[in-house]
Amino acid sequence: MPQVTVQIGGRDYKMACGEGEEQHLLSLARSVDERHAQLKRQFGEVGDIRLSIMTAIMMADELNEASRTRAELEAEIVALKAADQNAVEAFDARHADVAEQVSNAAARLERLAEELAEGVRRE
Repeated sequence: MPQVTVQIGGRDYKMACGEGEEQHLLSLARSVDERHAQLKRQFGEVGDIRLSIMTAIMMADELNEASRTRAELEAEIVALKAADQNAVEAFDARHADVAEQVSNAAARLERLAEELAEGVRRE
């Protein structure tokens, strides 16, 4: 199993990961390190453990917010798909109604044409 060394808060940590996941793990560690440094600049020296906990909570909050947003967007997609389906069904129903009206009008025109033709023949 591959191992990579990540650096967070100026400390090195050896971590194992799946084959081919090395760059992804390094990228995640850089993200955590950036947050850790940001909090350190913001709050100063509050202790490594406390700073690590604050970093984890901040990132968990962002993940929670992203999950909530994703759920809202998924619900919106479902609603839009339902609205789309309703619009298609309404269009199809209206199309069928118009087609029936055109067919009825054509039948009336044919009857009138036949009546006119019969009237002309009688004269």
